[in-house]
Amino acid sequence: MAGASLLTLIDDIATILDDVSVMTKVAAKKTAGVLGDDLALNAQQVSGVNADRELPVVWAVAKGSAINKLILVPAALAISALAPWAVTPLLMLGGLFLCFEGVEKLYHKHTHDEIHDASKSFIGQNESLTVETSEKEKIKGAIRTDFVLSAEIIVITLGTVATAAFTQQIIVIVGIAAIMTVGVYGLVAGIVKLDDGGLYLSISKGKSIFAQLKRKLGFGILAFAPYMMKTLSVVGTAAMFLVGGAILAHGIPAVHHWIDHFGSTLNNGFLQFIVPQLLNGLVGVVAGAIALLIFNLGKRLFIRKAVNKA
Repeated sequence: MAGASLLTLIDDIATILDDVSVMTKVAAKKTAGVLGDDLALNAQQVSGVNADRELPVVWAVAKGSAINKLILVPAALAISALAPWAVTPLLMLGGLFLCFEGVEKLYHKHTHDEIHDASKSFIGQNESLTVETSEKEKIKGAIRTDFVLSAEIIVITLGTVATAAFTQQIIVIVGIAAIMTVGVYGLVAGIVKLDDGGLYLSISKGKSIFAQLKRKLGFGILAFAPYMMKTLSVVGTAAMFLVGGAILAHGIPAVHHWIDHFGSTLNNGFLQFIVPQLLNGLVGVVAGAIALLIFNLGKRLFIRKAVNKA
């Protein structure tokens, strides 16, 4: 009797694990696009720091990402159970924030206001302090961006397992959160240290064919790495608009249906895929520009009031 009960328990556990495995694979496929954007964004955001500080910065962001997920996983489960209507508005706020950060980045890159000039002067006076401050800002910015993308990954996963038992929901969501964190930041660490790997290979000694191939590969990596980082910078900024715009568009049924309908009218399969993405990106650019305009106006009004009070 006890043996039969044990076999039944083992069978039940095996069934649960099989269901969890299937749901995890489905969730992983659905979040793969966001994972790519997360990778591009984080690799781009932690680039530009000193070579000896690259891995510590990646590690700091990875720890921040883990904390984000420790907050988001229980919060998502609680909101889904108690207030499912709040999931979409919160996700849209996150999408708007991504678009805002993307436009703000472009704005500061192509304008040189007094604050920017003052910061350049400050670098000349105290470079080490400014580099440390810049590093901290990069970490904070990467963690903020990760929070939004992690929220989207968790919400997508939650939608995949919405009809499953609560225990299975927890296992799948925690599993996806862990896999995404380790996967993304493991790859980010590899990307930012790619040039160091190329340098190591390029100084290999020896006259054998293998040694010569290692040196050629190293020089090739060193030549390729800067272009890859520039590409990731562009892709990372574009991803802010694509992901943020898609979140906003999906939250507005009329816009979402129009984009889907317009894409379906195109005869070419590639255009059916790329045009909706571009339209989502356009939504992101417009939304980010409006958000930045409102933010700058609000900041100027706040400063003006503070000056008048003084």
